[in-house]
Amino acid sequence: MAKDFEGQQVYILQEGANRTQGRDAQRANIAVAYAVGNIVRTTLGPKGMDKMLVSELGDIVITNDGATILEEMNVEHPAAKMMVEIAKTQDKEVGDGTTTSVILAAMLLKNAGDLLDQGIHASTIVKGYTQAAAEAMKALEKVSKPVDIKDSATLEKIASVAMGSKSVGVGDGKNYLATLVVKAVTQVAVSENGKYSVDHELIKIEKKAGGNIHDTTLIQGVLVDKEIVHQGMPKHIKNAKIALLDCALEIEKTEMDAKIEITSPDQMQTFLAQEEKMMKDMVEKVAKSGANVVFCQKGIDDVVQHYLAKKGIAAVRRVKKSDMEKLARATSGKVATTLDDLAASDLGLAGNVVEKTIAGEKMVFVEDCKDAKSVTIFVRASTEHVVAEGERAIVDAIGAVSSVIEDGKYVTGGGSVEIEIAQHLNKFAVDIGGREQLAVQAFAEALEIVPKTLAENTGMDAIDTLVSLRSKHKKEGGSNIGIDVYTSQLVNMAELGIIEPAKVKKQAIESASECAKMILRIDDMISSKGSKGKGGMPPGGPGGMEGMGGGDY
Repeated sequence: MAKDFEGQQVYILQEGANRTQGRDAQRANIAVAYAVGNIVRTTLGPKGMDKMLVSELGDIVITNDGATILEEMNVEHPAAKMMVEIAKTQDKEVGDGTTTSVILAAMLLKNAGDLLDQGIHASTIVKGYTQAAAEAMKALEKVSKPVDIKDSATLEKIASVAMGSKSVGVGDGKNYLATLVVKAVTQVAVSENGKYSVDHELIKIEKKAGGNIHDTTLIQGVLVDKEIVHQGMPKHIKNAKIALLDCALEIEKTEMDAKIEITSPDQMQTFLAQEEKMMKDMVEKVAKSGANVVFCQKGIDDVVQHYLAKKGIAAVRRVKKSDMEKLARATSGKVATTLDDLAASDLGLAGNVVEKTIAGEKMVFVEDCKDAKSVTIFVRASTEHVVAEGERAIVDAIGAVSSVIEDGKYVTGGGSVEIEIAQHLNKFAVDIGGREQLAVQAFAEALEIVPKTLAENTGMDAIDTLVSLRSKHKKEGGSNIGIDVYTSQLVNMAELGIIEPAKVKKQAIESASECAKMILRIDDMISSKGSKGKGGMPPGGPGGMEGMGGGDY
């Protein structure tokens, strides 16, 4: 509601609309963001706890993956949704560090709230945070160490740390999975102008309950969740020559309605014989190319199946387009759009194509592909929930290993790098002076939430741990000192092999600071329930303005 020049009241928004202004809006947003950070805070690190999420339909998810928790929570508040976006961005860009980025953003906002209470303007805090984030990147660059794609031992340590917080990452299970992940990522990595890039789509992850985590395998090829179409076809083909078809092996219906008039039994016989001949010709074209396995994206007629079986050719139908692309990359074959185009040079090669029954379901394994540029990790574990968590652990590890291969740099973990950057920012704050220095110091303090939370989740005294860490980092050669959560000691993380991709830390700082700055700039929140009248007009007619727009603001 507003007043015109004569003091008359004028409706701007319809009745029932809410508006929160100034410090109230800032306080509300900060409180919500901090609450979201607190939800996932207890999940950080190998000693972090899990969350059980139950949907409206009763589906259960048990995880400590930050992005999964926030996505499944289905939050309503706009500020909370922005926090969820941080986790999604972190997950999409680097695949790991989702919890870190969310709790960092929450602490940046909480510290900014304290500064706002002291009378410091939001614009000053935003400026200070911008300077602090830029300086943090420089400090991160200084403490980063290079790594090469051939250094499997270092890459396996990074994968192992990425999986450490998941339940499947306990004991030697994570080391076994780390080896598989490193093999998979290095296999599909592509080098261009001395830089590596990894397409995660080329690493297919299939999961089935049953067995244990050590039954998880890396297939040098593709696992297709389909069965061989005909009982008479071979179920195990060695030295497979694979035809990949994007055309139906059946008589297709015409585009328009057509009618065939048959006036005698002879004509009927001729018609059926012609249909059969066309299908026989299809099989002959496949056989002529030299293929002994067919993967078809569309349907295969029963008659075609019969003739293919007679020729000893195995066939799989209605294969997903994404699987066809993976098969092409794995077997070095080409997808043919018509049978006339199918030539021997288009066929893909695989050492073995075999149909296996896993947990009561038939699947086709395309294995032992030479120089496969697409691979499959087949995840096994005791129950559905453990398998799902195993998949999330592997996705995190793939993201971490890909990031370090693309970026070529890693940093020590256990909260050591955050303390190091925080100390650098505290020195930087003194140099810049002005009110911005308080914002830079607040940024430095927010970074310390990572080691503080690790200590809390391990059962250590958070304050004593922070004080000891600061002291050790000030001494010569103390930059790698972090928290060993298994022994509750402060040790050298480099010697312990606790290392993480620099890109994960970089993305977490960038995402968290950008989100915090965006939320801090908001000083007015307007929400409207939408118009009840027709055509966006208020119930009382066009006299007021409350129906204008008729949507959510």
